[in-house]
Amino acid sequence: MVLEGLGKSLRNVLGRITGANSVNEQLIEDVAKDLQRALLQADVNVQLVLQLTKKIKERALEEKPPAGKGPKDHVVSIIYEEMVNLLDNGEGLKMEPQTIMMVGLYGQGKTTSCGKLSLLFSKKGFRVGMIAADVHRPAAYDQLKQLGEKTGVDVYGEQGAKDAAGVVKRGLEHFKDKKVIIIDTSGRHALEADLIQELKDVAAIAKPDERLLVLDSQVGQQAGPQADAFHKAVGVTGVILTKMDGTAKGGGALSAVSKTDARIVFLGVGEHIRDFEPFDANKFISRLLGMGDLSTLVNIAKEEFEGDKEVEGASKHIMSGKFTLKDMYTQMEAVSKMGPLQKVMSMIPGMNRMEDKINYEESQARLKRYRVIMDSMTDEEMDDPRIIKGTRINRIAYGAGVDPHDVRELIKQYGNSKKAIKGFMGNRKMRKQMMKQMGSNGDIDI
Repeated sequence: MVLEGLGKSLRNVLGRITGANSVNEQLIEDVAKDLQRALLQADVNVQLVLQLTKKIKERALEEKPPAGKGPKDHVVSIIYEEMVNLLDNGEGLKMEPQTIMMVGLYGQGKTTSCGKLSLLFSKKGFRVGMIAADVHRPAAYDQLKQLGEKTGVDVYGEQGAKDAAGVVKRGLEHFKDKKVIIIDTSGRHALEADLIQELKDVAAIAKPDERLLVLDSQVGQQAGPQADAFHKAVGVTGVILTKMDGTAKGGGALSAVSKTDARIVFLGVGEHIRDFEPFDANKFISRLLGMGDLSTLVNIAKEEFEGDKEVEGASKHIMSGKFTLKDMYTQMEAVSKMGPLQKVMSMIPGMNRMEDKINYEESQARLKRYRVIMDSMTDEEMDDPRIIKGTRINRIAYGAGVDPHDVRELIKQYGNSKKAIKGFMGNRKMRKQMMKQMGSNGDIDI
């Protein structure tokens, strides 16, 4: 999870508020100090931390809660709003036809981010092309081609070419039928005069709608000066922060960049091609504070499984009140495709209260083991788990290479899940709402 340490510290601060007997000046003072400690440990700029906590203290002590909201909820809302204000620096990248020029120093994740961005646009239905304009790093063209093969996106480049602007000019002509063009440019170990000139020449040819600066979040607060320097050189319109998964300095990079002229548009949250998130300050802070982000979770599920007949069929089967091991298997596979379990759980409101009780690594391994066990079952057993007893349990365990106890544990988990679904489907209002989303009237007997 992004900034896991900071998120846990912030949720502890909110827990102190909700667990207090009353809201008074001393509580506000203590909460402000806890916030300062948590943010400074995440490398957020000292001056920004002081400004933030000063504003929170002033509002918490002076503002009266609106009608229908208690003092504790009001203080929590103030913290949420002020933290969003700290990071909110404009709208994200529009999903529309455009030319995007990627810039940045060596080793920041620029070429990988090109691939991730191309996948995002192609999944939205755009015809995408990538131009390999990094003519100085020998492996850059080959790396971009490999990423293009993964994402199904065409790549234009010229092996051995040295004229970046010329490559871009010919690439634009080659991709004149594409709606979105992403240009990967050269980097340096520092922002040098020849790099600036090359980027200006490329920009003059490409006339990009967006100039996105790719920054490694591990540079912390130095991300601010880097963003400012690139902006003065080529007019940066947005920033992509990479390696945000678990870095202690991510808070510094976020807060530093957010106070420059450039807005943060994406976060790279892992090495996988899909580990790429549009940045939204409201959703980001909501997840950090343990309030969840159901809209993003729904969007991930929709993008991942839209048109997947097997998943849709299993979902309708479950909504009808019928639930077999085949349905359970399909749902487990669906969850695994959505990313690490901890990431998925962080988007569910209230799940932060369970974080100390859940061993995510063990849970992920258990889900994998369950799928292996079900692979050793017959269709008859998957359709009617009630027949799985005695010798069947031993045969399945032997085939899966597990202990019979693991098979019994799976059957027990299946039984618990079936009861939970039965209870959910017994709520007619919830059932109608879910079935409406799936194109049914909800009047299904169970």
